[in-house]
Amino acid sequence: MENQSIRQVAIVGGGTAGWMTAASLAKFLKNLGCRIRLIESEQIGTVGVGEATIPPIMEYIRALGIDENDLIRKTKSTFKLGIEFKDWTRIGHSYMHPFGQTGFDMGPIPFSAYWLKALREGTASRLEEYSLQAMAAYAGKFMRPVNAENSPLAGITYALHFDASLFARYLRTIAEASGVARTEGRVKSVSLRAEDGFIEALTLDSGERVEADLFIDCSGFRGLLIEDALHTGYENWNHWLPCDRAVAAPCERTGSLSSHTRSTAKSAGWQWRIPLQHRVGNGYVYSSGFVSDTEAQDELLSSIEGKALASPLKLQFATGRRKRFWNKNCVAIGLSSGFLEPLESTSIHFIQRGITMLLTLFPDRNFKMADIDRYNKILGGEYERVRDFLLLHYSATERDDGELWRYCRNVRLPDSLVERIELFRSHGRILRENHELFPTQSWLYVMVGQNIMPECDDPLVNILNPQLVKENLANIRDVIRKCAQAMPAHADFIKQNCDAAAEPG
Repeated sequence: MENQSIRQVAIVGGGTAGWMTAASLAKFLKNLGCRIRLIESEQIGTVGVGEATIPPIMEYIRALGIDENDLIRKTKSTFKLGIEFKDWTRIGHSYMHPFGQTGFDMGPIPFSAYWLKALREGTASRLEEYSLQAMAAYAGKFMRPVNAENSPLAGITYALHFDASLFARYLRTIAEASGVARTEGRVKSVSLRAEDGFIEALTLDSGERVEADLFIDCSGFRGLLIEDALHTGYENWNHWLPCDRAVAAPCERTGSLSSHTRSTAKSAGWQWRIPLQHRVGNGYVYSSGFVSDTEAQDELLSSIEGKALASPLKLQFATGRRKRFWNKNCVAIGLSSGFLEPLESTSIHFIQRGITMLLTLFPDRNFKMADIDRYNKILGGEYERVRDFLLLHYSATERDDGELWRYCRNVRLPDSLVERIELFRSHGRILRENHELFPTQSWLYVMVGQNIMPECDDPLVNILNPQLVKENLANIRDVIRKCAQAMPAHADFIKQNCDAAAEPG
């Protein structure tokens, strides 16, 4: 039987998506014998403002064999334990969505069930007090997990804040050292095969013709291959999530080095604050239907904590996704596949998931539809569940001080989100779907944080001894408090282990 293995892969576009893809394929396909080529133009800027990640990024870093401290120094990263949401439920209110475990189950009864009952009875504290990540974030603390049996310090879960342009540059070095060939240039035209419409070749502005078996579109919002060439189509979700623009500006840091991202609801959207070692990343995600570009920029610049370090960067986007992420012999990864605002730091994660699923279902030159359909089904479902998670923040607001918030309070929700809310309102139940990104505790923090509370207790909670529940809650809270106190300050941990200031040059 003739060998039908993929011989050549062409990646169009660099940036975070392109170089994450290139570095992964170079490592995991090295024994397949296929050549990997990345085409990018320095004349085309990258978005490069996505600086916050979620814990799965650490799996990616470890899978590539990257020295974590080296990466953090060279990308001027900080550690992230969760996201704080200010003024989302109502002005003056805040809550944390931390990573990692919260409390522990008692037999078959989940922590959320007995905590919710105790909270209603007045014998439980705020949810965050049972999470080490939340309490450490509030205190500006951080440390990596330690080998301590039965201690919360053994299960510390974290992600990173990093400079996206430096991260892409770091991965480029790894990819090129692993054999990826980079071509400087712009794609002038795309040739399709007459018999089946597959991409046959790219013609660059230099006149060079680039052929490949598999094409990966990392060209950003435009979707040079997946949309311009293959006309795949786009599913627009702006009627649910109306924010369609952003303005970003870095500034000097004036306070202590926090270990979490902050999202603050504003008049027509929300503002992010992301601490890095050398600066703070700021941005205002907003709806152009409720505020002008000039007003949004002025509102951002008037609320940053220090001197602006660059001119504001303006972005336009349409929330949604491609109707097919994988079409014929082309896979869209990154912004070319779709866009969900970075409220829960999922943009880089979707790059990672696209790469992971491509490797799981990696094709040969026959491009079987069963593989393509499965890829599209899994990624499509993940996009929809994250969409629902983001929409929960908006739709459950109590704010009535602006047109955006009134619109979001009255928007017709997807049936999938309505079902989740109704399940929680009934008995506090949260059920996780297959391949779902966010664990049940993430939904718990946002439901409770947005003041969605169950009408009844889970009936099975009544099998627990009330005194034992009270003692367990007190013990968990006490242990978490002591562990958080024992952790070093975030800035001290970085200085001792991965200080960018110690990096030569």
